[in-house]
Amino acid sequence: MKTKFNVIILAFGLNLVSCSDYLDRYPLDSPSDETFLRTEAEFEAAVTGCYNTLWFKPIDNGSFLLTLECASDIGWDRNVSDLQILGQGAATPDNTYTGNFWNTLYRGIGRVNYILSKAEPLAEIVPTEKYNRLLAEIRFLRAYYYFYLNELYGGVPLLTTPVPLSEAVLPRSSKAELTDFILAELDAAVPNLPIQTDAANRGRVTRGAALALKSRVALYAGRWPEAISAAQAVMDLGQYHLHENFGELFSYAGQTSSEIIMSIQFLKGVMVHSTPRHFFSRIALGHSNKIPVQTLVDSYECTDGLSIDRSPLFDPAHPFANRDPRLGYTVVLPQSVFVGYVFETHPDSLQTWNYNFDPPRRVQNEEATHAYATFSGYLWRKYADPADYGDIDNSDLNLIMFRYAEVLLNYAEAKIEQGSIDQSVYDAINAVRQRPSVNMPPITPGKTQAELRSIIRKERKYELAGEGIRLFDIRRWNIAHEVMPGDLLGRIRNSFLSDAPRIDENGTPHYDNVANAAQMRVIERRQFRQDRDYVWPIRRLELETNPAIEQNPNY
Repeated sequence: MKTKFNVIILAFGLNLVSCSDYLDRYPLDSPSDETFLRTEAEFEAAVTGCYNTLWFKPIDNGSFLLTLECASDIGWDRNVSDLQILGQGAATPDNTYTGNFWNTLYRGIGRVNYILSKAEPLAEIVPTEKYNRLLAEIRFLRAYYYFYLNELYGGVPLLTTPVPLSEAVLPRSSKAELTDFILAELDAAVPNLPIQTDAANRGRVTRGAALALKSRVALYAGRWPEAISAAQAVMDLGQYHLHENFGELFSYAGQTSSEIIMSIQFLKGVMVHSTPRHFFSRIALGHSNKIPVQTLVDSYECTDGLSIDRSPLFDPAHPFANRDPRLGYTVVLPQSVFVGYVFETHPDSLQTWNYNFDPPRRVQNEEATHAYATFSGYLWRKYADPADYGDIDNSDLNLIMFRYAEVLLNYAEAKIEQGSIDQSVYDAINAVRQRPSVNMPPITPGKTQAELRSIIRKERKYELAGEGIRLFDIRRWNIAHEVMPGDLLGRIRNSFLSDAPRIDENGTPHYDNVANAAQMRVIERRQFRQDRDYVWPIRRLELETNPAIEQNPNY
């Protein structure tokens, strides 16, 4: 049985209260603004409460990290929801999914600002090292919340202190100004954060997490030297190593892996999520409503390191054979076993095997007959642990915020874009490609910057798909207007593609050369306005209450 005392602490801090004696002397329904944050215990409880924003579930009791994939080119939300509308390119300022991000992230920022405004007198009663560590933790969290606001909306009001309602008419800071603030906050936090935590405090901010966030923020902003130095600093800590079994990372068995730098902690009875409901197949009692699509599946290389349109190993009649193992670790493919059942979406496969019995049994195949089985023919395998079978709304599988593989890829990409291509670039990419359970051919030296740019963009897609990163990548590479609009495609239900699609330099498939491409399932038709959809709309209520804010163009 796993022990996550840190999650219990998080729940304890939910309302920013503690069990100190002051509760006996003041009203019990909430702490008094005049008396709260007077003791070390109250300070620690308040700081811990700032982590609760990480539990943010904007729709369907699903984590914000995973639902973001449905707003990218590699995922889709079947539910008729504002997330689906966002993916379609039809969001408005009244979109509840995007509005939930604004509300929740600013709520988390407000908690941090309140504590920072009250914290100075505590320096006299809290041990210095602990005081500095707790302040560093919440400065990291505020930076993390601002990072999402900045990337999703493109510059937002920067609040660093509590603001009275009468003064809450503030303009947006620019995206560059927010980036400067975030990086400065992380620089200030790093020296006061521990290099590692014990099991009781797993999930709290460490130095590695702050440096990993810095490498991501700087990379996204095109600040190559800062991205390189931050990623190098993570490597120099010597605390993190690639997990040998790629698929295990996203299961209960991998939760304590040394590859994981920081993860969102869950615990049954305290805080859970419904990822199994969204990801499990119909026959496994799930709803299969957050799904990957055909263009992701066709992106993955063959085991010789060549794309499927160039590799002699690719056989259209057996399209999942001889492929990068990360495809099968990331996506549930037809004819593979998933939650004890053979997953098969061919409409003639009216029965399938159930391996949850000994000996296995033939059972009715709901993936072929159910009207709401996966529309693409595929499911996400990451974070779909069979241990949650039968309890699909009660998963306490932790969700990864940062892992070492991303840091290595951040490092390699920043070095490539800076033009500082050396052996360390190849080493970083190949370490990710050649972990034992993946073992893809190494990238050999001598590549041009353009060739390496193509390689790193594909590698991020193969490695990080399903983890909430893709939306940001296609935006910052300025390819969202190329990959988002048009038909969102699923598999041909009763066959496979007759030919390999053409794969471009970003790993995006194009089906103009495929003879039977017209038989692919069109899940939906998407639009994407290049002059609008690289940022989200600011919620209408915010514009009405704060007239100093300008809406993003063309919303």
